[in-house]
Amino acid sequence: MSYSLQFGQVMGFLPYLIEGALVSFWVALLAFAGGVLIGLIGAFGRIFGNRLISGAISAYCIFFTNTPLLVQIFFIFYGLADFGLLLTPFQAVLIGIMLNSGAYLTEIQRAGFLSTRRSELEAAEVLGMSRLQTVRYVVVPHIARVLFPPLSNQYILVVMSTSMGAIFGLEELTGRAVNIDAQTFRSIEVFSITGVVYVIVTTLATALLAFAGRHLLRVRMRVF
Repeated sequence: MSYSLQFGQVMGFLPYLIEGALVSFWVALLAFAGGVLIGLIGAFGRIFGNRLISGAISAYCIFFTNTPLLVQIFFIFYGLADFGLLLTPFQAVLIGIMLNSGAYLTEIQRAGFLSTRRSELEAAEVLGMSRLQTVRYVVVPHIARVLFPPLSNQYILVVMSTSMGAIFGLEELTGRAVNIDAQTFRSIEVFSITGVVYVIVTTLATALLAFAGRHLLRVRMRVF
């Protein structure tokens, strides 16, 4: 049985898909911002906290980096409902991705903080810098340059992770593609176009991050 490609039936849904891509972008942005905050707190807790705090954060990181994101969202969406905590698909997916990325970002940011060389701190002390000046002019610029590339890569992963929302009824990019496929039964065309939209979105995001890194932090990143 031959299959005839008919992209014309699907192209009319392109604005609908683009709206879904914007939903994916906002979910990723909110989840990533929350993940960075969680990672920042976690990194400081691992470095400066006592044994109990450091152990609790370590256990959190081990759990969320060694279990699938999909399982985590299933637990948040369905498991918490058994305890009376009902969440919308948007809330469940957002919290799941935020907690998952927060675990990875804890380790990424902790490594960045620990990467400041002792010689740089000693040089700042010799120059007569105060502790605040040392943090502002030595520690923060160094950490920003070290952390920018892995944080940028993590954001792109978060954007693609939003596709998990389709399983829970969230109408992001993949969720809308599933809806279109149910109406048109043109799976190859629908998901081919959806894949192209993902490539465009992630490539633009990578290019913007590379531009920001080059001009703000003097960090060179490869787009391709």
